[in-house]
Amino acid sequence: MSSQKEMKDKNPWNMSVTVIIAVVGVIAVVALVTVMVVQNIPLTQKYKYGIVLDAGSSHTTVFVYQWPAEKDNNTGRAEQKYSCNVKGPGISSYSATPSKAGESLRACMQEVEENIPRKRHAETPLYLGATAGMRLLEKANSSASEEVFKSVSETLQKFPFSYQGARILSGQEEGAFGWVTVNYLDDRLKQGLKTTGALDLGGASTQISFVSKIFHSSESPGNSVTFRLYGNDYNLYTHSFLCYGKDQALRMALAHQTQASPQAVSDPCFHPGYSETKEYSTLYDSPCVSDRKPQEAPLTFQHRGIGKFQQCQEIVRNLFDSSQCQYSQCSFNGVYQPTLQGMFGAFSAYYYTMSFLNLTDTSVTLDTAKERIANFCATPWEQVKQQNPGIKLKYLVGYCFAGTYLITLLTDGYNFTSETYSSIKYVHQIKGSDAGWTLGYMLNLTNMIPAEAPDMPPLPYAGYVTIVTVIALMLFSIFLLCVYSFRPRCTKPPLPSAQII
Repeated sequence: MSSQKEMKDKNPWNMSVTVIIAVVGVIAVVALVTVMVVQNIPLTQKYKYGIVLDAGSSHTTVFVYQWPAEKDNNTGRAEQKYSCNVKGPGISSYSATPSKAGESLRACMQEVEENIPRKRHAETPLYLGATAGMRLLEKANSSASEEVFKSVSETLQKFPFSYQGARILSGQEEGAFGWVTVNYLDDRLKQGLKTTGALDLGGASTQISFVSKIFHSSESPGNSVTFRLYGNDYNLYTHSFLCYGKDQALRMALAHQTQASPQAVSDPCFHPGYSETKEYSTLYDSPCVSDRKPQEAPLTFQHRGIGKFQQCQEIVRNLFDSSQCQYSQCSFNGVYQPTLQGMFGAFSAYYYTMSFLNLTDTSVTLDTAKERIANFCATPWEQVKQQNPGIKLKYLVGYCFAGTYLITLLTDGYNFTSETYSSIKYVHQIKGSDAGWTLGYMLNLTNMIPAEAPDMPPLPYAGYVTIVTVIALMLFSIFLLCVYSFRPRCTKPPLPSAQII
């Protein structure tokens, strides 16, 4: 009994108090670890999405773009997430059966649903932009154009996205947004970097866009577009030539030849041995050539190929009127164009044609390109088919004309020379995104979409530091108490008892 009393005297801390301190210490440690783990969990990036349908003259492509919800200098950092090529021709081809225009989009839109998170569907904007094919249809038959758009809108409104409407882009918009795309993907829209010009070639129109130091918008205001992107201002020259896409240009070239020979055409832009009977009604059903149909023309004509590049170039040159220019300088058809400057990215039909002809390498000179196209055109049609079994004949048959046309367009139309031809780079995709107007269009539209507040850690930085400091001080105090409580105590030995004599 005296021994227990002696132990209590040596240890002034009650056992229950010690337990409480220990429990508090454990809780403090757990709290500290929990706060540090939760505060430092990696934040999930939030994305917004946008859908753009490129309704071209020959086909429609659906693009899905995504970008961080937090913006970069007021312009969303968009990138292509998914694309789908709609089966069938462009929507302008459904003028006789408008209901089929909307129905043609359904399969691709169903795939789009699966590629965007469900919780983002309702807030995802959906746009359809129609280009030169619908421009021509509106010009030829405005009521048919309206019916096509009505069909398209009815279909797109059935999907769970925020449908923003369908409209025809002007040629100027198409060219300008293509320029934005090329420069955005090349990371050139920043201070101090020179921009790249854009060359776009479609089926019904072609666009040229670039920044020129000597471009004075006052000389031709209609060819001037101003952009503000990433805090920088750009004054852009851009022009679109309707009817000068490769498909409509081919119609004009054929129409020119049928003037001299209505019943049979020996075409230098097609391979030797090629022969096909064609209908005049099909050739002349476009506004680009409808006024050139020969009087009392037969129902059909025989179209034969002779494959002569030089003669084909002369036919193509006749499509460009260079006889008049009321400005300081022009491209063709009396259209103002400043002096070419800088590098150019050529995409769409430029790329597909030159890729097939194996002429996309930047080391290929203009003379070499012409020589290879001339040799290809001179190759017999049967041999061409045998050498390219995997390509559909409707595309294969047009590469001779397309190659000749685009080279002539660049040189006789846009004034590229043997020296400046090397500034052209043929591109399809840059950093995983297709070159074309749709990404530039999407980038412009993101300026009108409010940015969400970024995800934040659970605690503000000051609060986090305060809590960690308090817990750390608490643990340190508990440690000192424990050290003080259990440290060895020095006691003086008892005095010896007085001996009793």
